[in-house]
Amino acid sequence: MPAVHGGGTALLTDHYELTMLQAALADGAGERHSVFEVFARRLPDGRRYGVVGGTGRLLADIERFRFDDDVLADLERRRVVDSPTLGWLSDYRFTGDVWGYGEGECFFPYSPLLVVEASFAQAVILETLILSVLNFDSAVASGASRMTAAAGDRPCIEMGSRRTHEWAAVAAARAAYVAGFASTSNLEAGRTYGVPTQGTSAHSFVLLHDSEHDAFSAQVDSLGKGTTLLVDTYDVREAVALGVEIAGPELRAVRLDSGDLLAQAREVRAQLDELGASNTRIIVTSDLDEHSIAALAAAPVDAYGVGTALVTGSGAPTAGLVYKLVAREGRDGVRAAVAKKSKDKVSVGGRKYAMRRRTPDGVAEAEVIGLAAPPDDDGDDRPLLVPLVREGEMVGREPLAVARERHAVSRAELPPTALQMSRGEPAIPTLYEGES
Repeated sequence: MPAVHGGGTALLTDHYELTMLQAALADGAGERHSVFEVFARRLPDGRRYGVVGGTGRLLADIERFRFDDDVLADLERRRVVDSPTLGWLSDYRFTGDVWGYGEGECFFPYSPLLVVEASFAQAVILETLILSVLNFDSAVASGASRMTAAAGDRPCIEMGSRRTHEWAAVAAARAAYVAGFASTSNLEAGRTYGVPTQGTSAHSFVLLHDSEHDAFSAQVDSLGKGTTLLVDTYDVREAVALGVEIAGPELRAVRLDSGDLLAQAREVRAQLDELGASNTRIIVTSDLDEHSIAALAAAPVDAYGVGTALVTGSGAPTAGLVYKLVAREGRDGVRAAVAKKSKDKVSVGGRKYAMRRRTPDGVAEAEVIGLAAPPDDDGDDRPLLVPLVREGEMVGREPLAVARERHAVSRAELPPTALQMSRGEPAIPTLYEGES
């Protein structure tokens, strides 16, 4: 990811985080032990589940959350905070604890995706960074999961780099991979996160040459018969015939990027079979989302390339996550639950514990949130919160493949209604146990 002030992430935040900090430090409340929680009050309209994305990125960002000399000088020059606060920031190191849902885990309204325990001062200034990472990555992962569910065994390729900010594209490719995408076109995502990359050519390559024959010949000569030819620059039927003529039946794939994809895929499949290229695959692109992928389920399509819809969360560009103080130490040293009671923005106070209640067959039936203590486990249930940071040490790092596998398992245990593309309520209810 891009270097920010020598690699630090401290200024990826909002002005008011630091002015709150200054006031809290000044009156002594900043050192009160506090518990913050990340949750969504609701899922995007019509969605049945969400997917946690970005946890691995967030841990790296928290570790790099430092106020170096350049950052402190900038804050002083702009008079953002006073000298005592600058002094406190110069020594900032997060030394608290963080628990969270494992990356790739499915979530529901009021699931406590992240629990941050530290002094108010240490925890509050992480708010914007935490929400920035989790809201974007979870939105992409949630949309990507619906796409891969609709695709079934057919692979999905992430191709959205040119439709979003250049570094958001890298994060999106990572989040999509967690949610089941097979590969990405983004080379930085391949370098930084090990996401498999692939790609061959665009329409400009065909238009560059004097004829489609010249273009296909150049591509096959350079990249081999295992390449994918883009066959809709001019006439699809002529291009398919030309591609098989040049590469032979060993041609790996053809790509369709416009028109009636259902009808074209059927016509191209029949043509390829007639030409003896029965193993040549058909890849479709062109503004796909989970609904268009589902509509192509009966088509002879072998893979889907998804761009704009993927990097914009398929209509839900943020996961709607908030970061709220739910408990804090009082003047008497006793921890008390606190909660926002604003109209339409209600939160539930108290430190939370979460469990996925499951039937004896392993099917999820409720998200159970324990208040002040873990919910009772009947033997079939699954705890959801795992340690991510312990006394400032990052303990939750894991290979991306682990998050990818976690998502596959988590989604598989949801009831069948969760995977329906029609609008609906959350797949399972959120229940509370105990008292805050």
